[in-house]
Amino acid sequence: MLVAPFSGVNESTWEHMKLLFWPLLILAWVQQKDFKEFQNYWCIKFLGILVGLFAIPVLFYTYNGMFGKSPDWVNIAIFYVAVGLAFLLEGYLFQKNAVVCKRSTVPIGSLLFLGLLFILFTFFPPLLPLFQDPVAGTYGIHN
Repeated sequence: MLVAPFSGVNESTWEHMKLLFWPLLILAWVQQKDFKEFQNYWCIKFLGILVGLFAIPVLFYTYNGMFGKSPDWVNIAIFYVAVGLAFLLEGYLFQKNAVVCKRSTVPIGSLLFLGLLFILFTFFPPLLPLFQDPVAGTYGIHN
């Protein structure tokens, strides 16, 4: 039960998004000391994480809508593409210094709120397709 909020507990799209969120958040926290010269660091990291999080359901549901059920290798590829898009966006924004962020508290607070949702919805998921395990038909964690 202690690791459930930070790991996948079923095969739902939401749980796959959680598998992207926590490592990227931890990486952002670790990397921040190496990016001190960027005042927009947390805004860029927030945007990168958001792009990765949105890419997973967009790519998954688009593929499934076009071709039906996706094989496991496609689902894995979608995850890697989502991570790649997050890093590509971050790299571009850091290189161009294209984001103006007046307060880092907004993206940090937003990331913490997202983390809280990932924890909360592990145990109390909304009864929506995004949260439903397509294999078992269940929601959230079940012992």
